[in-house]
Amino acid sequence: MNADEMTRHILDTCDGVTALEATGDRFFVYDPRGDLPPERQLPFATIVTGDHYDTVSDLSRPGAYRLNIGLTRAGYSALFGAAPSRRDERGVLDTGADHAATDTLMPHPIYASQHWVCVVDPGEATLPAVRALLAEAYAFAARKYANRRTRRSPA
Repeated sequence: MNADEMTRHILDTCDGVTALEATGDRFFVYDPRGDLPPERQLPFATIVTGDHYDTVSDLSRPGAYRLNIGLTRAGYSALFGAAPSRRDERGVLDTGADHAATDTLMPHPIYASQHWVCVVDPGEATLPAVRALLAEAYAFAARKYANRRTRRSPA
């Protein structure tokens, strides 16, 4: 599944989502009413198509992209245990993963400490898990949005 197909999958299966774009990358934000202020537009998933933010995934390869998914602490821990905190001199977290490996679910090289996971070029081996994790991240984003609206409404 290429980056455009993954984008279409996310937008087709996740109601109320906006895809923001910058430098060829896509940031998927749950904002069904279009009322989130810019500082609250935090994505639940992203598609990064180049080495703009880090080079450990070697996204300079033709057609390569990395799907990043933000999970709950429990969701992340069920997959990988406690989130890492040690970083190398480039700011990359010590996860033990080969971040350039394709079609492999792994902790995110920079944001695993915030419970993000990633897959470079998701394919047959990871698509079932990717779809489930995207649904989990989407549901979490929808809960956060609903909770924020509840806190803002007058009592």
